[in-house]
Amino acid sequence: MAEDVFKALADPTRRLILDELADRDGQSLFEICARLTTKHGLGLSRQAISQHLAVLESAGLVVPRRQGRYKFHDLNTEPLTHAVTRWLKPPDASEKTP
Repeated sequence: MAEDVFKALADPTRRLILDELADRDGQSLFEICARLTTKHGLGLSRQAISQHLAVLESAGLVVPRRQGRYKFHDLNTEPLTHAVTRWLKPPDASEKTP
């Protein structure tokens, strides 16, 4: 699963999508497209953004949620935490200086 997270993070457009969801969670595809166009000058199609969202969803970084006819996207940072803490170890007590 960690390789899915790193694959998802490898693309700069996907990182921008995560930035936008971190800024304002629960956006629709239309809102994400509009923010990427206005704030970052990206002129990608809705289909292209949808494909990026699918990669982020498969990595667990974005969780879709349906509300009526609309689909909203929420940021899930749990996979990031797991990927990073995998290599972080607490300092050994004997290594601490008094």
